[in-house]
Amino acid sequence: MCGIAGVLTTSAGPAGQIARDAVAMADSLAHRGPDHHGVWSDTDAGIALAHRRLSIVDLSPAGHQPMVSADQRFIITFNGEIYNFQEMRAELEPRGVNFRGHSDTEVMLEAFSTYGIASTVKRLIGMFAIGVWDRRDRTLTLIRDRLGVKPLYWAKFDKLFLFGSELKALRAHPGWSPRINRPAVAAFMRHNYIPAPHTIYEGVRKLEPGTILTLPSGGEPQIERYWDARCIARAGLDDPLDASDGELIDQFENLLKDAVRRRMVADVPVGAFLSGGIDSSTVVALMQASNTSPVRTYSIGFDVAGYNEAQHAAAVARQLHTEHTELTVTPREALEVVPHLADIYDEPFADSSQIPTYLVSAMTRRHVTVALSGDGGDELFAGYSRYQLAQRFWRTLSMLPRGLRQGVANGITAVSAERWSHMFELVPERLRPRQAGDKLHKLASVLALKDADAVYRRLVTHWEPAEVMPGVEEPHGPLWDESLRSTFPGQLERMQFLDLITYLPDDILTKVDRVSMAVALEARVPLLDHRVVEFAWRIPRATLVRGVRKWPLHQVLYRHVPRELIERPKMGFGVPLAEWLRGPLRDWAETLLSEQRLHEGGLVDAAQVRRAWRAHLSGERNRQYPLWGVLMLEAWRERWG
Repeated sequence: MCGIAGVLTTSAGPAGQIARDAVAMADSLAHRGPDHHGVWSDTDAGIALAHRRLSIVDLSPAGHQPMVSADQRFIITFNGEIYNFQEMRAELEPRGVNFRGHSDTEVMLEAFSTYGIASTVKRLIGMFAIGVWDRRDRTLTLIRDRLGVKPLYWAKFDKLFLFGSELKALRAHPGWSPRINRPAVAAFMRHNYIPAPHTIYEGVRKLEPGTILTLPSGGEPQIERYWDARCIARAGLDDPLDASDGELIDQFENLLKDAVRRRMVADVPVGAFLSGGIDSSTVVALMQASNTSPVRTYSIGFDVAGYNEAQHAAAVARQLHTEHTELTVTPREALEVVPHLADIYDEPFADSSQIPTYLVSAMTRRHVTVALSGDGGDELFAGYSRYQLAQRFWRTLSMLPRGLRQGVANGITAVSAERWSHMFELVPERLRPRQAGDKLHKLASVLALKDADAVYRRLVTHWEPAEVMPGVEEPHGPLWDESLRSTFPGQLERMQFLDLITYLPDDILTKVDRVSMAVALEARVPLLDHRVVEFAWRIPRATLVRGVRKWPLHQVLYRHVPRELIERPKMGFGVPLAEWLRGPLRDWAETLLSEQRLHEGGLVDAAQVRRAWRAHLSGERNRQYPLWGVLMLEAWRERWG
């Protein structure tokens, strides 16, 4: 796990300048790679590659990067891990390849020389963001893993091309000159993250998962997909597994065991996050099943009712006989993270579970260098409650004429949420719904929706961009792609696919990568082994939710942990954000949400935000997540804008 950066330019400047610029870019990523740094450059070609290393496999100098292939043709800077490098090495050695060390980087680099870049990438099992320079063809190639576990940003400014693991690397180059991308801000207001390929800056892009960017010196970048999630998902649905329940679970468990076993290979201590939920418990159970000594597991808890799963994690740890470490976090410790979020996420990012994820990462890093995580289970195995909610809601809603629904919605919104709440005070308290006005306005917002896809969009929306950024057109990505209805006729499979290519890489994996790397911890995600993903799409959709969400994962886990330890309502990895905004975070929030400040920033409608803030403070409406988005935007603007 590392930080990578690079420069390609047709105007290199004074001798050594391009290398110094690349080093400055990589040094901004020192948190990702504190163990070693390196740079390779060719002034005549206008290329420099830089690297910051977190040593995981082959701790010797033979594993240092940038690394040059034995034939001197390819130079690589690489962030991630290749989990099948040992098999690839065994294939290459009979071909006469002599290895200097035992790193996965060297194996991949020699495979490039033997098989070619594109062919090699299709063979890889792993998570990776790669920059590789071909000295013979004078071509730069950027590659991102299939699911988007590892990040990669790039930008082209006239004669200058930059890339890096985080935006701060690009920002460190003296040629950096972008402007804020207002349409991307509008998308952020909807999602609380900026969807790929967009970034907060004009002219700067995220390389999308499963793609290869090729840039000839002096040419224009070309992007191709080497792994197409849409084709993979459709192929899986068209070729469902023909197996009994027992056979299906046997196949599934064997595949998961292999994915987990591969991710336990390291020359440094390895552990796992354990929340006590289905996903992390399954990963830990399979780790322990293939390990002779106790696996190290880590969890955090909050001394706040409704936000503490630590006791469930501890019970699973006792059952599996892991070496368990638990940290109970005070509100003060959690709130101390907030001022650092804009530095950790150097574009606006507002998934509030970033706070506990940072805390568990920091605690885990004190003991191990690698931690396995259960991320991906909800997307692959239909674990989100919104899937069932959306389907039930649309079945009910579609029974009523849309014109009637629109009329009722107009009638509700003609009265403010606050006024509705005041009117409900006439209802006896035992019959009175909490935040009645808020609930009615939420109902109105979905009554007039035209189809099931609009229901899904509404469920994942925090602000309607037109409401808070009038006049700014939001870029429409996959969530508006009507052709998906023919590829995925079923509402459940369509929602799963959309989450797989949007919410998973742009929210979940971004969250985990940034906070784990902020403390130099490598997070590995076995459920997102691409072979597991392909297998999951072959499981019939009805099997995924057979009486319980994520049925296949449950069945695997039941083989290791008693049902009673895990059969309980799902609890998100959250914080009491609503209460914090009314309490210990109120002064901080009030400063960022002041009318003058919002006007000066000029990004969002100050009046709309202030109305939402007042309604939240009064308790009339719970606006914690939309407000957290504005707060993270303003905190980012204060730090980077």
